[in-house]
Amino acid sequence: MDDEARDAAAAGGTEPGDDTPSPRGPAGLDELRGDEWRRLLAAARRRLAKTGGEVTGSVTLAYPSDDESRVVTRITGRRESSRRAVVSLRELDGALRRAYGAGLCRVLAWLDGPGRPEDVRAALAAAMRCRHAAEGWFAGWLGALTRDGTVGRLVRQGRSDLPGWAAAVLDRLPARDVPLPVLAEWATGDAAALSGTPLASLVMRALVLWQGAPPPAGREDERRIWRDAGVVPDDLASQVLVLGLRAREEHAVARWLDDAAAAGMPFRLTLQQLVAAPVTPRDGLIFVCESPAVLRAAAEPGGAGAALVCTEGRPSVACDRLLGAAEGARIHWRNDFDWPGVRMTAAATERYAATPWRMGAGDYADALAAGGGEPLAGSRTTTPWDPGLADAMARERRAAREEWLLPALLSDLRSS
Repeated sequence: MDDEARDAAAAGGTEPGDDTPSPRGPAGLDELRGDEWRRLLAAARRRLAKTGGEVTGSVTLAYPSDDESRVVTRITGRRESSRRAVVSLRELDGALRRAYGAGLCRVLAWLDGPGRPEDVRAALAAAMRCRHAAEGWFAGWLGALTRDGTVGRLVRQGRSDLPGWAAAVLDRLPARDVPLPVLAEWATGDAAALSGTPLASLVMRALVLWQGAPPPAGREDERRIWRDAGVVPDDLASQVLVLGLRAREEHAVARWLDDAAAAGMPFRLTLQQLVAAPVTPRDGLIFVCESPAVLRAAAEPGGAGAALVCTEGRPSVACDRLLGAAEGARIHWRNDFDWPGVRMTAAATERYAATPWRMGAGDYADALAAGGGEPLAGSRTTTPWDPGLADAMARERRAAREEWLLPALLSDLRSS
């Protein structure tokens, strides 16, 4: 690797977008390297790893020192117990923005960042700090970057830190439905760092080797590769349709939801909105349907009373985020009577502790009587909440749409 690196430094290489700068970080962070900040920031890093880079939740310091207590008081404005100090990540983020003009993710990214390596060898060493460094695909990626002269060229252009930043992104993968801007800010401190930049190209080259995928031929291929890594490449495309849902927060998105609920109008939430302005449903009971036709009927005057969420066939990342934040709410869930539908209902009972909503064998019989049924395709599965449902579906070999139960569903919504 060292011989290749030396050769690459002399050979040069090609990389698109050479005029794009490396991520930039805030200045004056030396104070945050002190002992009084060490445990608090380490706890914040661990919390971000659990939330996928989202600034949410809180961290706790056991038996804080006097210096740590003073830092916590500066952040929260509260005098904490000598045994236990609690700081929310939002409080910490706000304090850092006021003091340094940069939020928590950006500050941590630059405290942990690769700096500006002086030569190819140092640039490769910075990248090798990645937790995937011992894996074959990672070695192949760095080897290719040295052989084709990419690393040498970046060093000569004053962007020797990019391999290290790319490794920082890879360090956080695979993810679980993390929006691309959130991943970028979490890893580099810059939410736009992975949007058509040389850094994004470096990461994409690594993901292709990691996944054993062919090089992307266009934007759709790139989006597929990001999705396979657990990243949501377009947080505006991921949406969830709601009716009558209210939020506990007081930000703009929450006000839009409250206004739409008061007017009885459907509202479409995007994942980008839910990330920028997290929503905690205020409703104690939330119904979930599959078909927009059900929600559309519920939006008619007198059609609904309870909050209704529509998956539009399959729960999106935005839908999952919204329902996952419904703390303490009882979720009643339903799908069409087909094998994929009952699988999704079963998954919802596990993921959200949801109660199947009119998804019993008797409801299936009522739907068939109302709509006649369609051929039932696919492989059989179980229905643990009502074993008789799977037996009836296998016997009848007919699927039934949830719209065929519309009068009963609307009655449930009104009475709830």
